[in-house]
Amino acid sequence: MGVRLLKYFWVILILSSGFLLTPVARAGRPAPVPLGQDPQATLDVATSMMKTADIDIHVTGPDGVEIPGAFVVTLSKLSGKFYNQETGKKGYVRFNSVPTDEYTAQVVVPGYLVVTKQIEAPEPTLVKVTVVVQPNPDAEDAASSAALLVLAPKAQREVGKALEALRANKPNDARAHLEAARKAAPTSAEVEYLFGVYSSQVNDKAQAKSYWMKTLELDPKHLSALLSVSFDLLHESKAAEAVPYLNRAVQADPLSWRAHALLAEALLLEGQRDEAVKEAERAIGLGRERAASVQLVLARALAGRGDTERAINVLQAYVQAHPADTVASKDLERLKNPQPGDASGDDAAAAREMDAVTSAATALPVPSNWLPPNVDEKVPPVETGATCSVDDVVSKAGKQLMELVKDVDRFAATESLTHESINKFGLASSPEKRKFDYVVSIQEVQHGYLNVEEYRNSGGSPAEFPDGVATNGLPALVLIFHPYNAVNFEMTCEGLARSGGGLAWQVHFKQRADKPNTIKRYRIGADGPSYPVALKGRAWISADNYQIVRLETDLVSPVPQIRLVADHADIEYGPVKFNKGDVKMWLPQSADVYYDWKGRRIHRRHSFSHYMLFAVDDKQKISVPKVDEAPTAAAPGPAADPSDPSKQKP
Repeated sequence: MGVRLLKYFWVILILSSGFLLTPVARAGRPAPVPLGQDPQATLDVATSMMKTADIDIHVTGPDGVEIPGAFVVTLSKLSGKFYNQETGKKGYVRFNSVPTDEYTAQVVVPGYLVVTKQIEAPEPTLVKVTVVVQPNPDAEDAASSAALLVLAPKAQREVGKALEALRANKPNDARAHLEAARKAAPTSAEVEYLFGVYSSQVNDKAQAKSYWMKTLELDPKHLSALLSVSFDLLHESKAAEAVPYLNRAVQADPLSWRAHALLAEALLLEGQRDEAVKEAERAIGLGRERAASVQLVLARALAGRGDTERAINVLQAYVQAHPADTVASKDLERLKNPQPGDASGDDAAAAREMDAVTSAATALPVPSNWLPPNVDEKVPPVETGATCSVDDVVSKAGKQLMELVKDVDRFAATESLTHESINKFGLASSPEKRKFDYVVSIQEVQHGYLNVEEYRNSGGSPAEFPDGVATNGLPALVLIFHPYNAVNFEMTCEGLARSGGGLAWQVHFKQRADKPNTIKRYRIGADGPSYPVALKGRAWISADNYQIVRLETDLVSPVPQIRLVADHADIEYGPVKFNKGDVKMWLPQSADVYYDWKGRRIHRRHSFSHYMLFAVDDKQKISVPKVDEAPTAAAPGPAADPSDPSKQKP
């Protein structure tokens, strides 16, 4: 942008099925607070006169079993104002005499993903809430983040600067920051580990191993150090010495595909083929696309124990997905037509496979400490033996969405927004709060095309959004499973999982390259070019009523044209009961959004409450808010380019 800087950047995330009309209307503003009146002070004075409720919170894992250890729950008002914090044990904590109101509970359990849940306590009674936490799908990220958070602010800053330099492969820039961090935190295992990464980048492998061994003295369960030491031992042909470290790594994080992948390689080198097969299969199941190279190890282990037919099938699947790997193609041909005395070929194949597996398994030595793991990093656990028909599950979920579109003209809600900017060291800024009156319209404008419009009381002004960036489109993501759109995605049912306290079918989806991408696109500026963004993700669909209870999405790949590196959304849905006709619908309850765009890293949490429904046959339909400027629309059709109200102000 040169000398002239833009005051605002307004990027609207456009989600459409066919086309999307411009959401620039004003939805009304809340009544102003009288001058000189502090509503919070008034509330505090009147607290003793208010009705109160007790809140019981039960915390369970995905298997429904209560968490055995200690955990922390922070209770806040919807405005973000802190109310109270309690430490729970054995899956239970109680908040006594809480003023009747709506709250947000943040549940932090060591080794699990942080969960935030909205709680309504409208009456003076006992409110019982169950919170289900999921194991952190990447213990390396979790451990790094936790280790950083306990450091003093100065040490955090120095480690953050070192991380940035190491990620950019600039070890010389990292050295001074690491030394400053060690001076501020001389017993930090994380600092010693990063010294090892630094030494590895300057090709001092002996010194790197020394740092990693020091890391394990300070923290025997440091996963990244265990994997790094094992990696070096495998490349020194010391598989027997690597196995104990890899067993420790698997114990430290049973869901780490990298640990299982390296253990499979080590066991195979030690001649333990049956165990190698088990570990390789586990790594592939957890790592999915990232663990593709482990198929080479699995095929070799199967062939080594005499299961040649299955080994050929595994290797064929790998070659079909990776046609550019000509070496693997030759290995497949050699496996189909073995030649006497071809042991040298086996040795060469083993060496290539070890390089491929160990490189993939250690490809992220300095993980991100702010962005959640990609949906394909690991497959969340599912119930053993439970299988499903993906066509049946997706079809039934699609019928629920068809009913939603059929029955709803508009719904309104109160939207609470918490915004955090993430600096280049991965540390969050002080949160900014916003609250909007929010209206969403979902209509089928013609057969095959859905129109989703959003209105906020911001009047469409990006200045009222933190960082000058408006977020639209969250309500439309669920329409991936509408029959009009589901055909454009590859769908796989991964099994039966526990989600939201119940059972749900776990479905993975990915945009098909040979189908139109009508769900999400970025456009910068009112007349700027439009960039379709292909999505992949995972949905949890209730096994009871086939409503979608949770949805995660990620980019299939970055979009370098607009410097979009990451875009991750995690949305939770829940039943909302409306008075009219005793209607109950599943609508968004909360959504966490993360993106890395043009070097800016953002985390936003959206919470929705106070829903009101306006049905298609409602005689008192909500009126469309006053439009500030005339909307425009593109012609409908599979290749339509949706209109976008995005603007750039100088």
